[in-house]
Amino acid sequence: MELLLTAGGLRNETLRDALRDMVGKPFGAANVVYVPTASVAEPGDHGWLVADMNRVRGLGWREFDVLELNGLPRRTVLDRLLHADVVYVSGGNHYHLARSVTGNGLAGGILEALESRVYVGWSAGSMIFSRNLTGHSADVIGDAADLHVLGATDVEPPFGLFDWYLKPHLYSPDFPERDDAWADRIVARADFPVYFLDDDTAVRVRNGAVDVVSEGRWRFHP
Repeated sequence: MELLLTAGGLRNETLRDALRDMVGKPFGAANVVYVPTASVAEPGDHGWLVADMNRVRGLGWREFDVLELNGLPRRTVLDRLLHADVVYVSGGNHYHLARSVTGNGLAGGILEALESRVYVGWSAGSMIFSRNLTGHSADVIGDAADLHVLGATDVEPPFGLFDWYLKPHLYSPDFPERDDAWADRIVARADFPVYFLDDDTAVRVRNGAVDVVSEGRWRFHP
């Protein structure tokens, strides 16, 4: 299983080079499926999603597919994922994304597909693999409002692959409150490991080995 879990998408050449290496062939010889599910739970202008979609499409894939996880038959969703070499899952509300995976019975099929495909997460798409994605972690991290807006107080982690939690957008101008003091407050409350990533950084997982790929700054607290 190969995962490139970014905070801000494929914003720099280091991250794009990491993906090229993971794919193992030119982007022009590979299919990508773009999953925007997390984004639809966010209100307001979605220019940020369109910009990212255009950035990913601009890499020159053989085929660029867009797939929503809700509303289609389970087999149709899984067949579309299996048709891709790269599964790219967008930012937005990670709790909505997690519930879309579990609620549609997709977790097992997605994990099976990822045994022979590359997964790229952007923000919410990177956050859903922790077994500590729960109502408790929502309180610890301070984003329980994103869960409550869905009419829920808890969430089931769809995959539960890692103990560590990934929190994106450290030092981001789009989230000016996410500075070192903010991270320190979370660490003081957290009873699980946390990666804090800026938007030029990703956690890379290859065959069980975990490292960080970055042109920016990041923190890890075990």
